[in-house]
Amino acid sequence: MGSEVFSYESLVHAVSGAVGSVTAMTVFFPLDSARLRLQVDENRKARSTPAILAEIIEEEGLLAPYRGWFPVICSLCCSNFVYFYCFHSLKASWLKGKQSVPSTDLIIGIAAGIVNVLVTTPLWVVNTRLKLQGSKFRNAAIHTTNYSGIRDAFVQILRDEGVGALWNGTVPSLLLVLNPAIQFMIYEGLKRQLRRGVPRELSSAEVFIIGAVAKAVATTVTYPLQTIQSILRFGQSNIPRDESKLLSSLKTIRRLLASRLRMYGVLGLFKGLEAKLLQTVLTAALMFLLYEKIVSCTFSVMGLSNNYNKKR
Repeated sequence: MGSEVFSYESLVHAVSGAVGSVTAMTVFFPLDSARLRLQVDENRKARSTPAILAEIIEEEGLLAPYRGWFPVICSLCCSNFVYFYCFHSLKASWLKGKQSVPSTDLIIGIAAGIVNVLVTTPLWVVNTRLKLQGSKFRNAAIHTTNYSGIRDAFVQILRDEGVGALWNGTVPSLLLVLNPAIQFMIYEGLKRQLRRGVPRELSSAEVFIIGAVAKAVATTVTYPLQTIQSILRFGQSNIPRDESKLLSSLKTIRRLLASRLRMYGVLGLFKGLEAKLLQTVLTAALMFLLYEKIVSCTFSVMGLSNNYNKKR
């Protein structure tokens, strides 16, 4: 068990996933800025992604779509390192050289996601706030924040809101471990189908397409919870303090979902989905492409390429 968990192969997967995700997110970061603005600013009208980006640039400057890039990249790098490491080490421990099946990929993905959420949620809370700092909101009830950086944001949140505030949105995040779990289940399943039992390296086009398909399905299924997650991380949803954290979080999720349904109908739960799909599908597809290439090149240099393909 220990040799699979603390293995060089798991480390290669983790580093490759982190590098691939950071590169892909940097390329498509403005699309994520548009998505986040639509999710948390209820009074901003839902428009096409180019229109939202044009508004942001006109009102806040040319670099506004890249506001908060550094904390997001730091969070994403840590998050994907943890997820890829856990996913592949758990998979190696479970399968012990046998070929996986979709149900196994899903269970391992959920387990890796839970570890990832508990470890990295504080980073995502801070990066959400830094990313939205200085934004011009349509909703007058949203108050502005004044953080000078990642460290200052941690200090201010701990001082003004307590340790628990760093885990705002943890409950929907735990529910949302289904997103990467579904994504990896579909991605790994499609890879097995394309190979049809023959250990070979997939083409760049094949990896890009199946990565995009896997992320599109996972994102659409879980999007309403992602919206609630963003609102909770932003920290301005008036969570009651006189109840247990779990109970109040569940009630807040229900209240926010009901509020969106009442005000905007079912489509209100999917506000910003176009921007999210455009960003997350392209980002995931490019991330998987870079990840596969880095892993393949690394194992090829190590003389392990054949074993790597057989295990997958």
